[in-house]
Amino acid sequence: MTQLTPYKRIVVKVGSALLVQDGALRRSWLTRLCGDISVLQSNGTEVIIVSSGAIALGCEALKMNRSELSLAQKQACAAVGQSILTRAYDDALAAFGHRSAQALLTLDDTEDRRRWLNARATLSTLLNLNVVPVVNENDTVATQEIRYGDNDRLAARTAQMIGADLLILLSDVDGLYTSDPRQSDTAEHIDDVSVIDETILAMGGDANADSGVGSGGMATKLLAAKICMSAGCDMIICDGTKDGALGLLGTGARHTIFRAASDPKGARAQWIAGSLAPSGTLLIDTGAETALRSGRSLLAAGLSSISGHFSKGDTVGIRMSDGREIARGLSSYDSQDLAPICGLRSENITHPAGPVVVHRDNLVML
Repeated sequence: MTQLTPYKRIVVKVGSALLVQDGALRRSWLTRLCGDISVLQSNGTEVIIVSSGAIALGCEALKMNRSELSLAQKQACAAVGQSILTRAYDDALAAFGHRSAQALLTLDDTEDRRRWLNARATLSTLLNLNVVPVVNENDTVATQEIRYGDNDRLAARTAQMIGADLLILLSDVDGLYTSDPRQSDTAEHIDDVSVIDETILAMGGDANADSGVGSGGMATKLLAAKICMSAGCDMIICDGTKDGALGLLGTGARHTIFRAASDPKGARAQWIAGSLAPSGTLLIDTGAETALRSGRSLLAAGLSSISGHFSKGDTVGIRMSDGREIARGLSSYDSQDLAPICGLRSENITHPAGPVVVHRDNLVML
């Protein structure tokens, strides 16, 4: 998989139309996919899966026609199908010595700052434990108003959330074309995209209604690409219908790559540093300054005082006693919970958030 080796954290999105065929799970296809993921893991690449399929599998188990279901019935099918889907990934990954973990998200979880940070911390911890997270939209509880409706954008949000440097959308086409290749003989394949403008957006079609299983289409994939590129993450659309699709991609199978202008850390740093009005200020001592300049997190022990009212996840300015702002970051605390622990050593802090006030991944030196 030489073409994928430069990437250190990859999100792989699996659509219902690839995973479920004629109502049945494609087990041999899933086994090959997990084998390819195992190869990536063994080469030091962390992998997160975003997978559809719960509703389709639930419909089959309950012998229900998806096109005729109400929202409540779809949610019931999702509840049944999710356990089938989770078990399938557990078994397929276990065959290669890997553990998996189910992570269910809604639109609110990736739009609300506090939920975003909590979900990010959970996924990061799972990766640190060498567990493969399998993310899906929480269809059992999500209403039409608070759901994505397609997992392309959920996958992009997940990639953005955990700082992935590549999102791979396994699709039923091998990339972006100037028009739908299934409807036009003159459609031309586009290998490389660095800017998504109106011309590129116009190449996206309607949602994928042909399969009767999935809900995404090229239009949603282009929206996902915009999210990824702004977060410093590349995105690839490739043909995922064949067994061993990731392996084929890694050895040069045709695809379209959307190239981000910067890496995830650079994009995140630009966003944090570019906050025009930090919600609060943290005053630190010289020992904390030394720690920050050496790439470490800001601990409560290094705080002299705080000012302003802010919530967990808000941007705060980090200053020295002479007023110099040396850094900005995202606070791990609400201001009311942080004030009482200023200057305390780690062993004396009982708050669930622990001693880290601003994690190094959420901090940029100015």
